[in-house]
Formats: sequence, C-alpha cells, structure tokens
Amino acid sequence: MEQSKAFMAAATDDRRAWRAAMAHGLPVAGLVLGLIAYWFGVADRHIIFLYYHNMGAHVPDTSPFSAVTSSRYWMSGLVAGGAVLVLYAMVNWLLGRIKRCQGRSYRPPDWWRVWAVAAVPLIIGVPWITMTVNWPTLPFAQAARVTLAALLGVGLALPPGKLAAERPWDLVWLTADGWGIAGILFGAALLEQLVWALERGNAAALVIMGFGLVGAVVLLLLVTGVRAWRRMAIPPSAAVFVAGLCVAHLLLPLLHHVVFTDGYFYITNSNNFFADHWGLQLVAWLIAASLADGITRLRRRLADWAAQRSKEG
Repeated sequence: MEQSKAFMAAATDDRRAWRAAMAHGLPVAGLVLGLIAYWFGVADRHIIFLYYHNMGAHVPDTSPFSAVTSSRYWMSGLVAGGAVLVLYAMVNWLLGRIKRCQGRSYRPPDWWRVWAVAAVPLIIGVPWITMTVNWPTLPFAQAARVTLAALLGVGLALPPGKLAAERPWDLVWLTADGWGIAGILFGAALLEQLVWALERGNAAALVIMGFGLVGAVVLLLLVTGVRAWRRMAIPPSAAVFVAGLCVAHLLLPLLHHVVFTDGYFYITNSNNFFADHWGLQLVAWLIAASLADGITRLRRRLADWAAQRSKEG
C-alpha cells in the first residue's frame, strides 16, 4: 500500500513537472517558429540572406544555394537560439525576483523537459515553413539542417535559465567564463581565415588574433582570481565549456544580427563563427573543453590551498 501511494505521488509530481515544462516550452517554440517564419516567409530574402551580395573575390558565389548562403540558412537556427538564450534567462530572472518579493521560492522546470516540449513543434514547424513559403523554398536536406541547428540552439539556451532564477550572480560570473572560452574557440576555429589573410599580406590579422587569445586567457585567470578571493562556488568544467558554446555560437551570432549589420539585420554566414572544415572545428572544441577542464582544476586546487591555510591559521 505504501509503495502504491509513493508511486501515485511520483506520477503526480511527474505530471506537474511536464505541465510546467509545457508552460515554458510552447512559448519557446513559438518564439523560434515566429523568427523562422519571419526570416523565411516575410522578410526580403535578398537582405536577410544577402542573395547575390558582393563579398569580393574570396566568395564569388552568393546565389540562393551557394555554400555561403546555405550556411546562413542553418545559422538562422542558432540566431533564434540566441534569442531564446537571452529572453529565457531574463524571464526566469524576473520570475525569481517576483517570487522572492512574495516570500516564495521559484524553480524553473528541468531544461530537458522544456526542450522536449519545444522540440515537437520545431521538428514539425521548421521544415514546413522553410520548405513551403516564399522563394526559393529549401530542399529537405537544407531544411533539416535549419531544424537541427534550431534544436541544438534551444538545447544550449535553456540551462542558464535555472541559474538566472536561482543564482543570478553565479550566471554573471559563468558568463564571464563563457567569454573567455569563446575567445579560445574563435582563435582555433578561425585559424584558416588567419592563414588566408596572411597570404594576402594582412599581418594585422595575426596581431588581432594574438591579442584576442591573450585577452581570453587573462579573462579566465581574472575570474579565477576573483572566485578564489571571494571563495565563490566553482562550476564544473562542463558548465564552463557550455557557457563558452553559448557565447560563441548563440549570443555572438545574435549580437551580430541585431547590432553589427548596419540596420539590415541579415543573418551571418557560418565562417564568421565556425571553421569551414569540421575537423578543425572539432579540434577547436577539444581545445576549449581542455582549457575549461584545466581552469576548473586550477580553481579547485586554489580552493583546497585556501582551505588548508585557513585550517592552519
């Protein structure tokens, strides 16, 4: 009898958790589908995706299904994920503050439940929009890439919502870590663009990349010092790495779309944020993950050393 009651209670809690996830997941899916519908169905494709835009001799073909334009299609899924990242964190932060003012606690639903709820309309809606509206419609393979990018973008965008609601200052410092990891990602992933620039005598590109890498490392060490000084909680290396992915592949493409497009609000092509060759991109991710693990180990050793000094004192 007691086991039956426990089972019923667990089932009730599970249903409540899924209802809460639906309250979050459906608006998330609505936001992404709304953006995709606007970019592919309403906006001028020649502006949003820069059809036939002159990008110089290095990129001679910018027709609707060229390599560079095709990358803009799936990058739209990540830009939409960036919008989810910012807005979902803001909403959860606000709900957390409102509940606290009321003397109540607020805990967002599990991010994976929210993602599972949002995934269903995205899997149906993104291909339907991209394959049926405006001109040219996308073939299935390209529509699938847009869908996959949107699903991955939303999956990365949701976990920070919990920190925003419960420990917003931890999210601030984790974001600082993310900027540092993102700098390392760019330095590794955009190496081929550096080689192309050096071949044309643009040595300034090497200087800029060098400063960027040094700045990224300095930022990570600075955050490490602040964490040790304030005896702050140390996030796991996976959280630091994911923060870097969020900044590099969601937040920065969104900022590019909103701020750095001279008011045209076009979608960036992929090689502004990813290597052209996926093998090099994989190496970049591995380097960033290793750095996240290394900086986390350093922070734990510093914390252990401080604890030992405190005991001896």
